[in-house]
Amino acid sequence: MATGQETETRLVVGCMTGTSLDALDVALVKITGRGLDMRIGLVRTLSQPLGSIGEGLRRLANQEALSSRAIAALNLDFSALHAEAIREIIGEDIADLIAVHGQTVYHAPPLTWQLLEPAIIARRLCVRVVSNLRAADVAAGGQGAPITPIADYILFRDAKERRAILNLGGFCNYTTLPPKGPRQDHFKAIDGIEAGDICACNHVLDGLARSLFNLPFDEGGSQALQGRVDEACFAQLVELFDKQKGLGRSLGTDDDLAEGLARVSKAAARGAAVTTDQRFNILRSACAAVATVALNRIGAVDRLILAGGGVLNKALLGEFQKRSTSPVNRSDDLGVPAPYREAIAMAILGALCEERIAITLPQVTRLPGPAPVAGSWVYP
Repeated sequence: MATGQETETRLVVGCMTGTSLDALDVALVKITGRGLDMRIGLVRTLSQPLGSIGEGLRRLANQEALSSRAIAALNLDFSALHAEAIREIIGEDIADLIAVHGQTVYHAPPLTWQLLEPAIIARRLCVRVVSNLRAADVAAGGQGAPITPIADYILFRDAKERRAILNLGGFCNYTTLPPKGPRQDHFKAIDGIEAGDICACNHVLDGLARSLFNLPFDEGGSQALQGRVDEACFAQLVELFDKQKGLGRSLGTDDDLAEGLARVSKAAARGAAVTTDQRFNILRSACAAVATVALNRIGAVDRLILAGGGVLNKALLGEFQKRSTSPVNRSDDLGVPAPYREAIAMAILGALCEERIAITLPQVTRLPGPAPVAGSWVYP
């Protein structure tokens, strides 16, 4: 490791499993420098399917009854999967730090639970692990989410443009970054960051793919691309999403809109069996509704940057491109692969925790006071 704060480098692993519960995303990141001036270089990424572990996590997140033994076994298997994936991505390199988010199986502040046992990872890989990144904010009276805005600031800020980063994950959430001039103080700049959850996104699209097509998800948006926007269905979906947008809190457990989607599908059938064309139209209308509500929430920006697994859905991406009045980029265009933006953000947040820099923003998580230093540490 080089000496001096400007040239100091760290290899940090970031891990994230989102609410879509499709895979464990892992990023190995080279971090040069410290604090909010740190520079990020992506070394490698890895996506590890969750398999049967994902099924167990989904049952737990859906509030299905599981025995304490079953939960303990799930926790062990999930943590071991992390250790195996991290070992693979590190390879012959030597990691300085591992930052893990864990799987959110319940989130309704002040109750929140990210399932994971970091001691297993630290023991098997002989590397320090920081986890439980939301807990300090929630304990101090905040929502604990969104957790990535300060990482977005490090990755995407611009000297001239007001930018919005929109994450298309299980839920759709955003970060808006004001321009940050070269002489402006970082902490004054981050006071101008806005962020929040907007509405369910892949939760809805995946749920519709399961109920309408018996598919785990609409790969590439292939089903939605065959449909058109049905105005009546679109209006109902916008109403559902708008209600979530107006909640003014972080979204989580019980916010997947399952009951509302069932009503929308029933209405689209107009008292008969849902036809294939209607199924396509419902999915396309959902893509359009997500884009409409998200763009209305963000408002005017100089550039919209899309990230998250939903970027791979061409129908969803197309609706944003068609409806946005601002230039639209995938985060890939700025050097951050869209499916791995959150894993990269976890690595950044872990490095900030190591430096005892608070990773949440009071204006975002609605903390009543200054943000606390976050993270629980396990040492090998």
